[in-house]
Amino acid sequence: MDLRAELLKSIWYAFTALDVEKSGKVSKSQLKVLSHNLYTVLCIPHDPVALEEHFRDDDDGPVSSQGYMPYLNKYILDKVEEGAFVKENFDELCWTLTAKKNYKPDRNGNSVVSHQDAFKLWCLFNFLSEDKYPLVMVPDEVEYLLKKICTAMNVELNSCELDDYLAQEQQGQGGLTVWQFLDMVNSGRFLRGIEQEAVSMAVEEVYQEVIEDVLKQARSPQCPAAQTPSCPPTLFLIPVSRAQGYLWKKGQLRRNWSERWFTLKPSVLSYYMSEERKEKKGSITLDKHCCVEVLPDRDGKRCMFCVKTSSRTYEMSASDTRQRQEWTLAIQTAIRLQAEGKNSLHKDLKQKRREQREQREQRKAAKEEETQRLKQLQEEKERKLQELELLKEAQRQAEILLQEEEQRRRQQHEEMQRTLEIQLQEAEQARASMQAEMVLKEAEAERQRKRILELEDMQERLQEALQQEVKARQDEESVRYAQARLLAEEEEKLKQLMKLKEEQEEYIIKTQLEKQVLKQEMENKNKCLEDAQKQLEEVRVNRQRVDQDVMAAQRKLRQASTNVKHWNVQMNRLMHPIEPGDKRTNVSGGFAGYQPLLSGRDSSLR
Repeated sequence: MDLRAELLKSIWYAFTALDVEKSGKVSKSQLKVLSHNLYTVLCIPHDPVALEEHFRDDDDGPVSSQGYMPYLNKYILDKVEEGAFVKENFDELCWTLTAKKNYKPDRNGNSVVSHQDAFKLWCLFNFLSEDKYPLVMVPDEVEYLLKKICTAMNVELNSCELDDYLAQEQQGQGGLTVWQFLDMVNSGRFLRGIEQEAVSMAVEEVYQEVIEDVLKQARSPQCPAAQTPSCPPTLFLIPVSRAQGYLWKKGQLRRNWSERWFTLKPSVLSYYMSEERKEKKGSITLDKHCCVEVLPDRDGKRCMFCVKTSSRTYEMSASDTRQRQEWTLAIQTAIRLQAEGKNSLHKDLKQKRREQREQREQRKAAKEEETQRLKQLQEEKERKLQELELLKEAQRQAEILLQEEEQRRRQQHEEMQRTLEIQLQEAEQARASMQAEMVLKEAEAERQRKRILELEDMQERLQEALQQEVKARQDEESVRYAQARLLAEEEEKLKQLMKLKEEQEEYIIKTQLEKQVLKQEMENKNKCLEDAQKQLEEVRVNRQRVDQDVMAAQRKLRQASTNVKHWNVQMNRLMHPIEPGDKRTNVSGGFAGYQPLLSGRDSSLR
């Protein structure tokens, strides 16, 4: 802990004491007075201009701790020099301000500690408290301080009762405040049957040891009361009275022996005229280059030892061998602290205790984290086991469903196979019927071809007959020139006959085209029958299409049959040859024989 941190703790108490309304702010006039007093006790030159400038009246309202800190750091704490002021006076100033408001001893005078002892306990509390605001002392430090006070009085502390008390008083704040600590000490709960004077001496001893850095040394390793928690195993401390006391010192100039009151601190061994320490005669500065040596008895002095510094050797004499050993070991401890760069033994011990607490907290947190992690792993394991059971159950259900599905698929496959066999049989039957029908259609087509040939033959004969008729007409025209009008009509009839011939030729071509279409359809049907064996699933669709094709072919065949019948009728009419009419005397009678034939042709044309 550096000097600035120590000073800030005491100033924090003074600031909060001035905060009457507990709003976190203090009036400017009170802060001016506080700052002025701090200048005085810290031996800093006053700077009234900076003081008035910082707390000028045009600012609104009181000042918070955050608003006061810049001024405190810049104009007070930055100018403080260690050793230039009396730390006790500074602490007394802050204690006076805060004790008036917060310290409430027993009004009946039954307090265990006096007001001065309460001040020293307050200083000890500030030294051992955590560096966090509001200031509290953790239970370990409370126990440490109470044990040191009890050890100084040669009594034993009841740790169980202390733990119960701390568990009730902490209330989630992490430790005790200084006022709770003072109330606990004044209650006499842990110092029953002990006089106030003994308590005062013990507090003074612990105060000098911890605050004033008066070194102590081990009585003996067998004394458990002398062992300090969190100290190294080789370091045992003794009461303050053993680290300060009367020794004989040899003068440097006069070389005479004088009895002096010596006080040992980590960096200096001071000596005074008496134990009141009002008149300081000198001091020995200790550093890593110093050493302590035991000297043989001489000049009528016994139990001698010396402290050698870089500039001088100091010779001293103790009352007995034990006192000499305690002093030499204590001085060697101080020299070792200087060699290690430590100005305060108890600051180092406090830091070690804090580090040990942090390590315990870290181990505790790690243990809790490990426990939590193991718990999570256990829960995860149980959850995975449950999931595994669910998966196994789901797998069993899936296997059952798979077996049922396989059985259903097998049944569907067998049923489909039977259906396909039935369809194949039906397709074979349809194919056989279609083949029979095709045979009939081929026979019908053959008959149609014969009819067409007959019609062609008939057409040739008709053409011959027409040619004969034309020739007969020509002959008759040459004979019957007089009947020109009738011949002209006959020529017109011949034109119509020629037109009928052309129509017959077109019909013959059309019949041939229909024959080709019918042949193509027969080929397509044969191809469909071949594809039916490969595509059993499409038999019904193909059968319907074939049925439609067959029906269309039947319709066409029926139409062709109707046309053939119609032409047969026409041809039967035309089969009667045109015979030359009988020659008559008059012209009108000569052409009368042609009118029935012409009228028959006209009707056939119609």
